[in-house]
Amino acid sequence: MLPSIHALVPAATPAEPALTSIATPTLWGATIAAVLGLLVMDFVITRRPHEVSMREAVGWSVFYIALPLAFGAWVWQRWGSTTGVEYLTGYLVEKSLSVDNLFVFMLLLTAFAVPAALQQRVLLFGIAGALVLRGIFIALGAAVLANVSWAFLLFGAILLATGVKILRDQLRGTGHDVDVSQMRSVRLIRRFMPVTEDYRGPRLSVREGGRRMLTPLAVVVTAVFATDVVFAVDSVPAVYGITNDPYLVFATNAFALLGLRALYFVLQGALSKLVHLGYGLATILGFIGVKLVLHWAHGLWPQTPEIPTPVSLAVIVVVLGVVTATSLWATRGGRGDAQASAHVAEVTDSAPEGTAADDVAARSGR
Repeated sequence: MLPSIHALVPAATPAEPALTSIATPTLWGATIAAVLGLLVMDFVITRRPHEVSMREAVGWSVFYIALPLAFGAWVWQRWGSTTGVEYLTGYLVEKSLSVDNLFVFMLLLTAFAVPAALQQRVLLFGIAGALVLRGIFIALGAAVLANVSWAFLLFGAILLATGVKILRDQLRGTGHDVDVSQMRSVRLIRRFMPVTEDYRGPRLSVREGGRRMLTPLAVVVTAVFATDVVFAVDSVPAVYGITNDPYLVFATNAFALLGLRALYFVLQGALSKLVHLGYGLATILGFIGVKLVLHWAHGLWPQTPEIPTPVSLAVIVVVLGVVTATSLWATRGGRGDAQASAHVAEVTDSAPEGTAADDVAARSGR
């Protein structure tokens, strides 16, 4: 008989803090209701497909940045600077990771030749799916942290492994490579349901010739949902590396995700210029992974140093600033746009013939 895992892994010591939260049931209910209300509002806004103007995108982006910052100021005033810094640091981590999400969304929308008028509806479906998945992962993460003494070590290992993978892919120049036609979710949906040759507005399915058929919109939404799972695996542990409070983890995830729809159209032209973002994300995830491992070790050996949250905030800000500056320097004179155009032409030329959903080869996922 194999030995019990409790016999192999040291138990948590009294120095290990219990998992606590600033939120009452009332605050949890109000926050979830507010998030759902904002999501419903976005669905109402996008019910009539239209191309998003820069003015509209900037307006909504300002709103979705001001809202979490105002919430952070309230958290700071209500619970003090320590909690306020934890929230702001977690939000910054999630926002930086969400920019990587935008890379994938951009490539998926290009891969499936999504009409400009339908792009924000696809993004909104992706955000809704991501919110549900993050909620599930946050609840599971809280349960694991509360009951498994080596959970911080596990989360740290996940982040370190993810950071190494992002760095390796960045060095190889394959940071988001994946062929949409080979995605299991896409292959599975096509096996059981026929797909129309073209988009039918915002409809996910139509009835033709007496049978129900999916539209390419349903296929691209499925592909976005599949990538949401990948993003949740490293996003949630990353924020738990900043704060142990499940409420703050949920709030930072929700606020970072809700603003993605508008931010996508603001940054759509600039995304191709962030050529060094992968290095920054690999550094941030690796740093937080080390922070989690040190936190776990501190619970067993109190002499082990820990990384304070203000230091984490400073490191993240510096890393993001450096990779943004080096990216803009590397792509000065429009070289980033030229490279992006060449890449789109390359994947378009190499794409297999078929339905609208197969028009080009996409890149996705970490």
